[in-house]
Amino acid sequence: MAIKPRTHGERAREDFEHRCEVFRERLSQPDFLANKGIGNEIGFYTFCYDPSLEFELRAYIEGLMRDAEHGALPCRLKLINLYDAFLAMCENKRILKAIPKQELKTGTQRQRDQLQKICSPAAFATYILEQTQPHEPGDVVLITGVGEVYPFLRAHDLLNNMLADFGDLPVVIAYPGSFNGQQFKLFNRLGADNYYRAFDIS
Repeated sequence: MAIKPRTHGERAREDFEHRCEVFRERLSQPDFLANKGIGNEIGFYTFCYDPSLEFELRAYIEGLMRDAEHGALPCRLKLINLYDAFLAMCENKRILKAIPKQELKTGTQRQRDQLQKICSPAAFATYILEQTQPHEPGDVVLITGVGEVYPFLRAHDLLNNMLADFGDLPVVIAYPGSFNGQQFKLFNRLGADNYYRAFDIS
């Protein structure tokens, strides 16, 4: 009997389920929580998944948050959704309500350029630092919403700006695309962005 080849969707789901198991195991490992075991490198990790599994990823994260809050995991997950962060940053600058009118007035590209100056990678990194401090043993920063916040922010730019202030705890970024240890490829389609300091969670 001929073996039926697996479809792309089946392979993506199998890989996703494997990463879910590995990540959950990592969240129970003392060395991971203490940011040890990777030499002198900073503890930035990627949890890559196929973009078609976005809702499965959200459900999985919700389950992890519940388990961490109820003591089923020996860690404190500090969840940051980048799109929510973007909205909060705009609200803090008191420009959120004005954005639609400004876009109609100045055009989409100019509005995007202005917002990228206000909500820069450095500004995102500062916001995440403010939302996750104090950093204590057992904390894990979990970042989602990479696809939602595109094109205002790219993952490699964010992580570069987080280097100085997040060396004391693991940071995991859920990434809808691929990372080969050297390049990010958002949605498995957009041009690759170079980055060398992250480790794949699996």
